[in-house]
Amino acid sequence: MRKIFILLLLMGMSNLLYAQNSLRITIRSAEKNEPLAGVTTLIKGLNRSAYSDHEGILILKNVPSGKQILEFKLLGFKSKIDTVVVSENKTTEHKVVLNPEQEEIEEVVVSTTRRSRSISDLPTRVEAISGEELAEKANMKPGSIQMLLAESTGIQVQQTSATSANATIRIQGMDGRYTQLLKDGFPVYSGFASGLSIMQIPPLDLSQVEVIKGSASTLYGGGAIAGLVNMISRRPEAEPEYSFMFNGTSAKGFDASGFYASQYGKTGVTTYAAVNLQKAYDPSNTGFSAIPQFSRFTINPRLYQRLSSNQKLMVGIDASTENRLGGYMNYISGDRNESSYYERNLSKRIGSQLCYDNSLKGNTHLQIKNAFSWFDRSIDYRDHQFYGNQLLSFSELTLAGTTKGMDWVTGLNLSTEKFNQQKIQSGSKLNMHQISTGGFVQNTIKFKDWFSLEGGLRTDVVNWRSIYHEQRTEVFVLPRVSAFFRMAQYLTSRLGGGLGYKTPTIFTEDAEKIGFRNLNPIDPSKVKSEHSYGLNCDFNYRGIIADKITVSLNQLFYYTYLNNPLVLSDSSGIGSFSYANANGHIDSRGFETNLKLGYNELKLFLGYSFTDAKDHFNAIQVIKKLTPKHRINTVLMYEKEGSFRMGLEAYYFSEQLLNNGNKGQPYWVCGFMAEKKFSHFGLFINFENFTDIRQTKFSTVYSGTPDAPVFADVYAPLDGFVVNGGAKLSF
Repeated sequence: MRKIFILLLLMGMSNLLYAQNSLRITIRSAEKNEPLAGVTTLIKGLNRSAYSDHEGILILKNVPSGKQILEFKLLGFKSKIDTVVVSENKTTEHKVVLNPEQEEIEEVVVSTTRRSRSISDLPTRVEAISGEELAEKANMKPGSIQMLLAESTGIQVQQTSATSANATIRIQGMDGRYTQLLKDGFPVYSGFASGLSIMQIPPLDLSQVEVIKGSASTLYGGGAIAGLVNMISRRPEAEPEYSFMFNGTSAKGFDASGFYASQYGKTGVTTYAAVNLQKAYDPSNTGFSAIPQFSRFTINPRLYQRLSSNQKLMVGIDASTENRLGGYMNYISGDRNESSYYERNLSKRIGSQLCYDNSLKGNTHLQIKNAFSWFDRSIDYRDHQFYGNQLLSFSELTLAGTTKGMDWVTGLNLSTEKFNQQKIQSGSKLNMHQISTGGFVQNTIKFKDWFSLEGGLRTDVVNWRSIYHEQRTEVFVLPRVSAFFRMAQYLTSRLGGGLGYKTPTIFTEDAEKIGFRNLNPIDPSKVKSEHSYGLNCDFNYRGIIADKITVSLNQLFYYTYLNNPLVLSDSSGIGSFSYANANGHIDSRGFETNLKLGYNELKLFLGYSFTDAKDHFNAIQVIKKLTPKHRINTVLMYEKEGSFRMGLEAYYFSEQLLNNGNKGQPYWVCGFMAEKKFSHFGLFINFENFTDIRQTKFSTVYSGTPDAPVFADVYAPLDGFVVNGGAKLSF
């Protein structure tokens, strides 16, 4: 008993001695010398652990004096073991520096917010499609960005013609006209050009595609109510590049393209050229083309010139021409029966871009941009023709800089849009003219390492008119704010919102469906612009588990409210269509979940989107037509860098409400692709929709007679199982 008492007494005395010993540890990153929060610290032999706070500090009390072995762990950083000598009866200071894992999480830089910044700490939420993901989608559909956008979470490609495959893109359940398309920050794909734009923009001369979902009108003006898509061109590198791609499909298609880039001292050039050929294809034997016959030619040369050490100039041209013919297969194949149904789209596009950059003193940057785009299109039916051309222009002057930790940019812009209808068979001409003058300011402030705020304000003065009516002038004041929060080293959040607007236009999905037939001009005295506001919040986690598995999880919540929506209706009841502002509003709410996992050569992408979009007209609530409420995206990819890759993908679409009141069938679309790379040569093959899902298996695509068909809404694939494959050459 006495021995036990003495032992307890000694233990108590030792604890009293420990109580005076403290260990204060400061932990920072080796790369940026930033404090690291959430670092797990383990005292080996004592089975004690603790975590560093947001300042990278942790304090351990009651630590025995003498040598202690400590282990430090944090996702994304190499584990580290240190030996610390703890002094007796005092606080021992110790500093730890952790190095990033060798397999770092890829850093992406974006420019759509007008300042080139890392996507990881940008207050505005931007999604980027680049690198191997961009190349993979280009293998599947080399002629257009349709596949690239269609397989992204929260984005839907809506086909507007059953026989010509014309289509627009929808973001978060909103119609295509509420999404703004840009090329290198130039908004030149609006209006009449929008009906064919995503079918004619090739992905092979792009280095990155950046997407902002939600109201973004403050950035580039009206039209970005649902969001915007900015396509970034490839630029010349130090080493010359020659690349060629040849692709053929089981659906009778052929693509050939070439890209050249080189830097000669202060001068750089890039040139992209392509030919895309397609024969009419009818896998369901309906008698009508599921894929139209077309031939398209494209050339996009660009010149990059460094004028001095602080001045540079870019001049580019985009040109394309296309002949697209869909309809009754017998007519397309050469039986020119006058009563046969057909739909022919002849289009020509030529545009120019100029960008001058000047780096001034004091971290100030001056940029002048100018673009023109001429688009000519005729739509011919057996008994109707719509023909016109559109001239777009965009000019912008911006001044940007960094002052006392603030990134700021301010500028002025002028944009014009003029549409002239060339031929008219009956009714009134649909000519429209719009001039928009705007000024904007944007500022990004990093208050703390864990908190940044981005605010913007734009004022636009818009004058628009149709040919037979007086001009209307409207003023729009558009604030926008976004906040960034870093709650831990790899856990961040964003919260943002802003206002938007869209001026009236005749070029909508509904007008495309009727071929602009019997359409009345818009009267500015009776129709006003659409106004919106949008909110979004997301949480993002990026890290590395068990030193091997990379993880990226993003959870987005959004809400968009659109007032005075412009709707097309036959109010006369005799087939004469007019636009009017609806009595009510449209709202879209939902969420998107994206998970990416990587383990050595394996990558898994999982995406889910929930979209609840509704029309609220005349106190009646109706689900938005042709909008799946649930979508699932899954992609499993194996890639041995520089050698081989293959992927399996599956996409789910829930039932959709159709314009006739019925509901479309839910369906899965599955695909498989593989690519083998050699030093300067590569082979690829893609099995798209290998389960052969076609809308014709669910219901008929048209009613009536082949000479006078009435087509149903297109909500599922019409082309079915298609195999494509080809070769790549690069030097």
